[in-house]
Amino acid sequence: MRIREFAPQDWAQVWPIISDVVRAEETFVYDPALTADEAYDLWVDVPPGRTAVAVEGERVLGTAKMGPNRPGPGSHVSTASFMVAADARGRGVGTALCRDALDWARRQGYAGMQFNAVVETNRAAVEVYLREGFTVVGTVPGAFRHPTLGRVGLHVMYCEF
Repeated sequence: MRIREFAPQDWAQVWPIISDVVRAEETFVYDPALTADEAYDLWVDVPPGRTAVAVEGERVLGTAKMGPNRPGPGSHVSTASFMVAADARGRGVGTALCRDALDWARRQGYAGMQFNAVVETNRAAVEVYLREGFTVVGTVPGAFRHPTLGRVGLHVMYCEF
């Protein structure tokens, strides 16, 4: 598996990953009625941001987007989001994408990386982020409507460089 920059021809494989994750309503705060065009505009970042894909051969296993967390006085802190194809989970794809985003952010000179809304029941993601140096700096109770667990918390997580 390798991580590389997103190319427009990747969208045909990236969109089904995004669609599946968003429609499951278990880990992302995106509208489940999100269209492919809306998703493209939301996910595919332009500089100073970046979109990447994890590939095995020609197959896209997962994708990441990264860039400044906020504009202006907050632009020294980065953020990132990750999605992995259902049949590729548990194979280190998310970890590889997270490490790539952290390396990219450090090279760009960011002071750290902040995740604004990590669903607390997304244990796999939370464990990856903790292993990669993030801490939970706060949790907003009941801020996410999980389809089977009801209202659960959203973590704000931070990794200082």
